[in-house]
Amino acid sequence: MTVQLAGIIVTKDSPHYDVCCLSWNRAITRHPSMIIYCQKTEDVVGAIQYVKENNLSFRVRSGTHHYAGYSTGDDVVVIDVSLMDEIKLDDDVVTVQGGVRNRELYEVVCQAGFPFAGGGCPTVGVAGYTLGGGWGYSSRLFGLGCDQLIEAEIVVSDGEVLVANRHQHQDLFFALRGGGGGNFGVVTSLTYRLPEKQEMATLINIDYPQVGIEKVAEVALTYQQLFKDLDRRMNLKMAMYHSETKGIGVKLTGLFYGSKTHAIHLLAAFSSAPCVELEEMSILEANRAIQDSHPDFEMYASGGRFIMRDYTKTELLTMLHLIQNRAPGSVYTAITFYGLGGAISDISSEETAFYYRDARFILGFQSVFEDKGYKEQNNAFVRERFNELCSYTKGSFINFPIEQGENYEKEYYGDNLARLKDVKRKYDPINLFKFEQSIRG
Repeated sequence: MTVQLAGIIVTKDSPHYDVCCLSWNRAITRHPSMIIYCQKTEDVVGAIQYVKENNLSFRVRSGTHHYAGYSTGDDVVVIDVSLMDEIKLDDDVVTVQGGVRNRELYEVVCQAGFPFAGGGCPTVGVAGYTLGGGWGYSSRLFGLGCDQLIEAEIVVSDGEVLVANRHQHQDLFFALRGGGGGNFGVVTSLTYRLPEKQEMATLINIDYPQVGIEKVAEVALTYQQLFKDLDRRMNLKMAMYHSETKGIGVKLTGLFYGSKTHAIHLLAAFSSAPCVELEEMSILEANRAIQDSHPDFEMYASGGRFIMRDYTKTELLTMLHLIQNRAPGSVYTAITFYGLGGAISDISSEETAFYYRDARFILGFQSVFEDKGYKEQNNAFVRERFNELCSYTKGSFINFPIEQGENYEKEYYGDNLARLKDVKRKYDPINLFKFEQSIRG
């Protein structure tokens, strides 16, 4: 019997096709044969049955933020859940459908007085963020996004709708907490336990523009030292950048679940920075400010690794030489450290699929450009220097993906890979869910 598709179907002949193809990273240009905008779980089941019956290649998409573009493709079917955006708040538990984005979730839970271990960019899909682990400015206090997850609904390859939690399908629940998006099925619902209510926080912005690599390295040494015993209520991202407008500099962005006075004390080592802005505000206002700092879209090449130790000044200077010259057409390039530790390292590497619990930081490397004609040169720039950065780092962050050869599974999942392969074989025995860097059963 031929499957009848439900939802909103977009093809190459549809009037809004080009807009529907857009990724947040505008450097990604893919042209699917069809986009199925599912509106309920039954639509997802039908879409999976359709691609199976017709032997069609497909991808799964939510917020269009996959850095390498693996949630779309040329001449594939895209199963898109972005229209499934219901949010239900019940006391300290929130349930979201698979298409909910950061901004919508923050608005609901923060207005009710709760913080949330979400991401910084407003249009990132909460599902993709969580499935890859989920780093955010609240992670050192509350854990990663996947650490707050208590249940997930997922449509697997045989079309069955499963509920995974600590009591049923525990192996799948393990895999969904850091095992990446699109590997095991289409997640249609996520349920989180919310932290205790918090009224206020301090938003942190510290910038050293136009200071050169020597000063940047000194600030980075101070940043590393700060994290040795940093109050877990604070987290900071450090971007060591080379900007067209601000030259070579370093910027710290962060959030502290405490008063401005206390934050000033903790950050005393950075008090001489040219720009120090600490502002006490509600949790909702702080998250809005962080999200509003992101552009509507970008064009970029990027990748991410894990930092397991402190670096010497000599090592930092060697790394910074990688950004002393930008790629052709690049307006901004940066090596960024994302703070880990605290609640993240309270959980063992074996408890969830997110393996690198003992890392000190995530390292992100990025080159931003504005003319698509420079795409290949920026991609080559990042790949070449990413390979150099591998000698200073360990493993790769699945939410900052980059092409890295046949060993990508081990890089992303470390010693959890064997368990994840077992889960893959059990719930997707026909390897229906596959893409450029999917887990192979």
